[in-house]
Amino acid sequence: MFGSVEAMLSASADKPLWRAVLEDDCQDRDADPAASLARMGRLWQAMKESLEEYDPARRSASGLSGGQGARMADLADPICGSFVQEVASVALKLGEHNACMGRIVAAPTAGACGVLPAVLIPLQRREGLSDETMVECLYVSAGFGQVIAQRASISGAEGGCQAEVGSASAMAAAALIHARGGPGARMAAACAMALQNVMGLVCDPVAGLVECPCVKRNVMGAVNALTCADMALAGLSSPIPCDEVIDAMGAVGRSLPSALRETGQGGLAATPAGRRIAQGR
Repeated sequence: MFGSVEAMLSASADKPLWRAVLEDDCQDRDADPAASLARMGRLWQAMKESLEEYDPARRSASGLSGGQGARMADLADPICGSFVQEVASVALKLGEHNACMGRIVAAPTAGACGVLPAVLIPLQRREGLSDETMVECLYVSAGFGQVIAQRASISGAEGGCQAEVGSASAMAAAALIHARGGPGARMAAACAMALQNVMGLVCDPVAGLVECPCVKRNVMGAVNALTCADMALAGLSSPIPCDEVIDAMGAVGRSLPSALRETGQGGLAATPAGRRIAQGR
């Protein structure tokens, strides 16, 4: 199991990074490569099926979620353009699908389930990428996610929303670089920049539910991934190495007060409106 991005890049010096992650997974779990690929393929199909199963008429038990993804998709003449509109719509739909108790793929968590599919599914549609390529993208995202989980956290209760939507955004940014044929160094740059952009993001679920502001933060995480991937593809990089950015994220998460780490006691959850919503559920 890779303990650093640097080690992962070294292991992929003579092979694609996704292949290095696959081989590491097989060694760690004593699994057959074909079985690992099949399992990841099922996860990719499950992501697409979750989107297909989205029902705009459904509402969550709290009434905070439902129908917003469809409204975003129906927006005429979006400021951000049609591609970003689709990305935002998919992120909303998957976050709402989760809130309405639909089946999702936690990538890396249920609260951040909309980020990775929101960038990969529209990209596959637009560019005609194969399912095999998308599975490779998932291995890349898993590799970076694994390092983040080890060196920092992917739990909102431990590290705030930077550990959930932030980690998902970083994983997605790295995966996008692979989809465009970029090298591992560009993946690391995209991951680092994505994490920097959300450093310190708190986890403040209103009424203790993974809905507000969580669902819409998936949109932010997805768009952040897109822009960071483009910056990395343009040759921009982080002055701080990716592993050090991850370590800094972990330190910031540990320094956050408990009220801002998924307890529903601070941030938006502590506003008058947030308290009224909690009392009325």
